[in-house]
Amino acid sequence: MFLQFLINGIVTGILYSLAAVGFALVYNTARIFHVAAAAVYTIAAYAFFFAVRLSLLPLWMAGVIALVFAATVNIFCDVAVYRPLARKGASPNVIMISSIGLMIVLINVVAMIFGNETKIITNSIQPSLHLGSLILTQPQMLQLVVGAGSLAFLAIFLKFSSFGLKARALGNDPMLFEIFGFNTGRTRLCMFGLSGLFLGLASCLSAYDVGMSPHGGMTVLINALVAMIIGGTGRFLACVAGGILLGILQALVVWQFAANWQYAVTFLLLIIFLFFRPQGLLGIPRRAI
Repeated sequence: MFLQFLINGIVTGILYSLAAVGFALVYNTARIFHVAAAAVYTIAAYAFFFAVRLSLLPLWMAGVIALVFAATVNIFCDVAVYRPLARKGASPNVIMISSIGLMIVLINVVAMIFGNETKIITNSIQPSLHLGSLILTQPQMLQLVVGAGSLAFLAIFLKFSSFGLKARALGNDPMLFEIFGFNTGRTRLCMFGLSGLFLGLASCLSAYDVGMSPHGGMTVLINALVAMIIGGTGRFLACVAGGILLGILQALVVWQFAANWQYAVTFLLLIIFLFFRPQGLLGIPRRAI
């Protein structure tokens, strides 16, 4: 039984990690608290649902369409809201509040189109893999393989590609990045697009397993934020450690106590980290000047 909950926690942690990476890619480069990522997550799930159930497209094609749509919406958030506010000299708090407003508008548009009830991708019983007492459903295997593979690809891409070097440089010092003649706007646009891809991937993998509702994105975003803080800000993939730790912790709390306790323990862990290790597990300590 312990092993089953442990595997479930790892799978959930990978989904948290994907969403946390989507948030961290924007936060670590643009320094924007991108709350509207919850709406991007929700929109990707419904784009996936529309492509599979209403347009009758194959799963892989529907997933690609949903990812592109999520990346486009994420870029729209920057071009239509964040950049105009930044040009007017808006403070980070004002931009965050505008992001909350944008999230509310987009989520309510989705609810108006599709309704507030939970939608599911398929009604059929999914095949599963039995390894002794351990059971992995097909959606879980997909989440494990595709999610872990995507995170590994991102790690290699950011480490060894020229774009990854630019992304890290932009996150470390945006002013110096621009002084050296790099195109800040183009790099930032690419980061928003990449962020949308990972938010969409987390959304599609989760929606294929448990379905979706218009207001489910905010819960995922909160877990992603906790994962990013626990893992450590300042490094794009530190949140993966936080996401997997959080997923395992929640699964073990459900095993030992009840599902109602998992969020209480989650935020207790967050408070402990904020007090005793605010830079997170793998984050970079910063001195206040």
